[in-house]
Amino acid sequence: MNPLRKIVLALAGLGAMALAACSTGPEQGNATEMTQAGMGIAGYKLGSGDEIKVTVFGEPDLSGAFVVDGQGAISMALIGQVEVVNLSLTEASRFLENKYKDGWLKDPKVTAELVKGRPYYILGEVNRPGEFPYSSGLTVMNAIASAGDFTYRADRQRILIKSADSPDEREVTLTPTTAVRPGDTIRIRERFF
Repeated sequence: MNPLRKIVLALAGLGAMALAACSTGPEQGNATEMTQAGMGIAGYKLGSGDEIKVTVFGEPDLSGAFVVDGQGAISMALIGQVEVVNLSLTEASRFLENKYKDGWLKDPKVTAELVKGRPYYILGEVNRPGEFPYSSGLTVMNAIASAGDFTYRADRQRILIKSADSPDEREVTLTPTTAVRPGDTIRIRERFF
């Protein structure tokens, strides 16, 4: 092979490697935060009745599913009762890491995931108003379908949602992606015409 051709091929190969090194890979981030964002619960605060899965990496005996009790706490091996009410899943993970660091584990890595949230409620102009079990990825349209769809008097465009952690109802426009969070109360108003 011609020496000039070898040099050209080598330079082309180096150029291709340099370009490949400049490319960006998939977005990296905290697994708990990415899962929460996908479920539409990134700002969700834990409350009584929520079931969470706590994983302490490298410590399967400390990991498992835990239900937040009436006092807002979970009972964990070694560290006992830990209050997690009003914490996000990310905050709960960091809080548990700090508890385990305090004389129990060296550099623990803890994640908390929502397994089963509080039920949601749907009221007003639906065929079967009431309490329904929350499932991850739930949208307002799914919730309305679970409640037997709208009545003929329903205002199908403007929906009121009261979050469990807020005293106020907010009006939302119904879209296929409008998310429901555990503990939400959805109210379907009657139309005026």
